[in-house]
Amino acid sequence: MTLPGFPDATPLAGLGGGILIGLAAALMLLGVGRIAGVSGIASRATGISDSSLRKSSAWIFLLGLPFGALVVIAAIDRLEPSFANPMLLAVAGLLVGAGTRLGSGCTSGHGVCGMSRLSPRSLVATATFMAFGIATVATMNALGLKVLP
Repeated sequence: MTLPGFPDATPLAGLGGGILIGLAAALMLLGVGRIAGVSGIASRATGISDSSLRKSSAWIFLLGLPFGALVVIAAIDRLEPSFANPMLLAVAGLLVGAGTRLGSGCTSGHGVCGMSRLSPRSLVATATFMAFGIATVATMNALGLKVLP
């Protein structure tokens, strides 16, 4: 299935990914009673935050993120991973980390879990994420900058 004007779009793959993200969030909430916000889980795994979530559970969840991507890449031969400049990734990671602290959560905590609970704070945070993401892409396109090689 393709979308008009977007020949490389794969909406069914996106739907499948969304379903898996929703299931993972539901399992995390039902299994350990915690929101599946990756920034919070990362802070628990590194010991920055004290929480009822065990450190080992946090590490298992975090290691499952790239492992899941590797499983998909192995299962679908036509995917070739590409990465941005390592320095750009480091700067972006620091900015995202600062933003998650400032916003009291990340896109997975607010966008997936908070939105599904109709949390007012998450509705505002997700609208902010989206607005700044759109503005960033528009600015980079206007300047002729490419993020990926």
